Amino acid sequence: MELNISGKKAVVCGSTRGIGYAVAMELASMGASITLIARNSEALTQALRDLPAANNQTHDFLVADFSKPETLRAVLNTYAAKAPIVHILVNNSGGPKGGPIAEAQTEEFVGTFAQHLLCNHILVQSFVAGMKKAGYGRIINIISSSVKQPIPNLGVSNTIRGAVASWAKTLAGELGKFNITVNNVLPGTIKTGRLDSLIKARAEKLNVDGDTVAAEMIAEIPARRFAEPSEVAAAVAFLASPAASYVNGINLPVDGGRLSCL
Repeated sequence: MELNISGKKAVVCGSTRGIGYAVAMELASMGASITLIARNSEALTQALRDLPAANNQTHDFLVADFSKPETLRAVLNTYAAKAPIVHILVNNSGGPKGGPIAEAQTEEFVGTFAQHLLCNHILVQSFVAGMKKAGYGRIINIISSSVKQPIPNLGVSNTIRGAVASWAKTLAGELGKFNITVNNVLPGTIKTGRLDSLIKARAEKLNVDGDTVAAEMIAEIPARRFAEPSEVAAAVAFLASPAASYVNGINLPVDGGRLSCL
């Protein structure tokens, strides 16, 4: 099985912590040169120091705020003018706040749509020509298991994640002939800062302690534990590799078996 991606350039979004950070570390360990993208330059500088580097690997970062899509476009235009071809793009951005969908304000949908789908689209448009030229492209979107089964109290997220999945499936059909695959990874409950915030919010709403909420969540997972970010990164790494050349247009859950649907 060919998993080596030496000589490939990967752009990893939201890569200073959590899943994005784990993905960047994993792809770098497999030989790729990494461009990190996030909005905090200090955190990016630290993450850049952490990246393993050997042989001819060169790593760098871009500072961009995904709440401002046109600013992201300007950053990418400058980067594309001097950067090598990008072979692997990992779209990853933090989710919106929780809450019932009936109580969500329209601005929440608009802002989340821009942060996720529009920014994903801008990134693809920036790099797809290079992928076609190279004859190798991997576009991997970190979404959510809510694509297959909506998660209670995450109304805005459920809505926009579904839109991203449909966008990706359409894109997969268009780009497959160029040896460019488009796939989605659907994390379940992963040990990240977002999970901590969701547990805290639910505990406050129910007037119970966080450990009680966490235990209830774990009881719903056949694996009986939360996942490590590195376990999601492993799935991304496979999809980014030559071994996954015939895997295209799928939603891959990494959820310990929690989803009750096929």
